[in-house]
Amino acid sequence: MILQAAFFYLFAAVMIAAAFMVIAAKNPVHSVLYLILTFFNAAGLFVLLGAEFLAMILIVVYVGAVAVLFLFVVMMLDIDFVELRQGFLHYLPIGALIGIILLAELAMVVGVWIVSPEVAAEPVAPIPPLDIASNTEALGRLLYTRYVYFFQAAGMVLLVAMVGAIVLTLRHKENVKRQVIAEQNARGPATAIEVVKVDSGKGI
Repeated sequence: MILQAAFFYLFAAVMIAAAFMVIAAKNPVHSVLYLILTFFNAAGLFVLLGAEFLAMILIVVYVGAVAVLFLFVVMMLDIDFVELRQGFLHYLPIGALIGIILLAELAMVVGVWIVSPEVAAEPVAPIPPLDIASNTEALGRLLYTRYVYFFQAAGMVLLVAMVGAIVLTLRHKENVKRQVIAEQNARGPATAIEVVKVDSGKGI
């Protein structure tokens, strides 16, 4: 129990420090790297809570896809961040409003724990049945049995979103040579070979 508490405080302290550096770092690339570090420590906290599936999803989806993709976008695009920071005061009121709302929600959560201490004593992770080895297997059985149609519907929504993003970003530019497979397959000897009669000694 002492070792588990030590790891909890270690992961929590590093995650809070990395999250602060995400917004404090001046270099956007460093901010993304600190964000990846935050995700790794949050995954460690999920493992301590017994939610290994959430930890795996956090690493695979957010670190492996979102954060790395954002990192490549920041590194490849020439973005003038100095110009973006000039409108900071313009968005300060809405940012302050969102911050106040978040602080009020956190205060409500802490207040519930103080008023009702028995809430914190309840189990935070669902206990799977005896014939299931882990939470991942329990979630898999639940998704592919009771919620299989909702799961497939979510997959179709993501597929439509991906196809829509490709269609919206696809632009045909004029005066650009493109490969037309139908025309290539329809070519015959008459269109593919040109016979030129060259006089003797004159060359082509």
